[in-house]
Amino acid sequence: MVVNPRIEELREKRTQSHDGGGKERVQKQHDNGRQTAYERLDILLDPGSFRELDAFITHRSTNFGMDKKKFLGDSVVTGWGTIEGRLVYVYSQDFTVMGGSLSEVHAAKICKIMDMAMKTGAPVIGLNDSGGARIQEGVESLAGFADIFLRNTMASGVIPQISVIMGPCAGGAVYSPALTDFTIMVRDTSYMFITGPNVVKQVLNEDITAEELGGATVHATKSGVCHMVGNDETEALLFVRELLSYLPQNNMEDAPYLATSDDTLRADAKLDSIVPDNPNKPYDMKEVIEAVVDDGHFFETQEDYAANIVVGFAHLGGNAVGVVANQPMVLAGVLDINASEKAARFIRTCDAFNIPLITFVDVPGYLPGSDQEHAGIIRSGAKLLFAYCEATVPKLTVTTRKAYGGAYCVMSSKHIRGDLNLAWPTAEIAVMGPEGAVEIISRRDIASAEDPVARKKELADDYREQFAHPYIAAARGFIDDVIEPSETRPRLINALQVFQNKRDENPAKKHGNVPL
Repeated sequence: MVVNPRIEELREKRTQSHDGGGKERVQKQHDNGRQTAYERLDILLDPGSFRELDAFITHRSTNFGMDKKKFLGDSVVTGWGTIEGRLVYVYSQDFTVMGGSLSEVHAAKICKIMDMAMKTGAPVIGLNDSGGARIQEGVESLAGFADIFLRNTMASGVIPQISVIMGPCAGGAVYSPALTDFTIMVRDTSYMFITGPNVVKQVLNEDITAEELGGATVHATKSGVCHMVGNDETEALLFVRELLSYLPQNNMEDAPYLATSDDTLRADAKLDSIVPDNPNKPYDMKEVIEAVVDDGHFFETQEDYAANIVVGFAHLGGNAVGVVANQPMVLAGVLDINASEKAARFIRTCDAFNIPLITFVDVPGYLPGSDQEHAGIIRSGAKLLFAYCEATVPKLTVTTRKAYGGAYCVMSSKHIRGDLNLAWPTAEIAVMGPEGAVEIISRRDIASAEDPVARKKELADDYREQFAHPYIAAARGFIDDVIEPSETRPRLINALQVFQNKRDENPAKKHGNVPL
């Protein structure tokens, strides 16, 4: 058979394109602790499953001598592959080719696989490593960003979208990850910011490094932009693989079932004594979660941000669930602005992808103070309320200790369509805590007492005995059952089976007006 020499030439160039911008640039990438676009895909995807698209595309610009700087595939690798046998679409930006800058064709390649993902109902994973828009192409590169943003928005809630920040992600480029469902960063080698350190220096005369401005630690602890941080690129990519084990292919499917040897009827006696006798003494809610879920494995997201509330995924009787829980170890589990928004976002993600919600409640109320009020705790608290009210997935709630005031209403109570609301005998459900209540109800009595402190304690103990327990709420049907803590796992698994075919609908409308 006669082989076309032009085809052979293209094949040879295609093989060489795995070196991106050349061996020297690949070596520099490695020296900086970062891998190449193809090496990352080898870690992320099942072996041998990647199928590349548009490998022969080159940019079309002739500005500033760009016609002499062309690379097959330009500065991004796109295609599809599988993770645990499930189809996913991927793009991996190549920093060795013109700094991974986004050109017109770079954007078109990403848009093509996003369109395919929507047609076939499969997740999109973006590996970001780019210096931003390609300046030589001007407005064409900006248009490319906007094309991607539109697709991110249209795909939101339809297919899972995961962004992994493998290097720089600056300027307009940050908005695509911000529009996706989850953002994962790499410690010390990735960063995100709207304006870089040089601009900050020029405008504000502030000396700051890229890491201090937008590194993984900053976004994982302060901004909340980052959901998980990998200690290296491999760990970050393995996070993606595990994260997908809790997510369905799209909004019309259920999350994958994961068989477990953990007994569905297992009771854990440790839970019967985990809540301290002293109502002001903390305990670790993560221990409760781990004692209940399959194999004690809880995949937490945004672990270091707003730690007074805990969110993450687990399996319960083999079924994927989203877990939301107040954390008494941090700020007594109080709700504040960051915690409310963190939980609201997670709840809406679970609801979009048909993942049941398990809520563990131990909340003394909302964080008081002028700082919170002036920064908009009312608006942020309403976001959490809106998310729970709007959600139509099965919602199972366990009140372990405190559920006071408006926070009781918000945390997936029966009144906002909680499907099964359980309480432990240690639950305290009331308008407010005993100490605060008696200060209002019995203010004069306390003030006139010989020993006001002792009198206040006596009245507070009486209030707690009469009102701060779950049985009044249970008598009204607001709590479906008061259970022994050790029974929590089998009761929740049974409830998931009961409500697996639940049908709940919201009124027909274009969309709700969440208080942003």
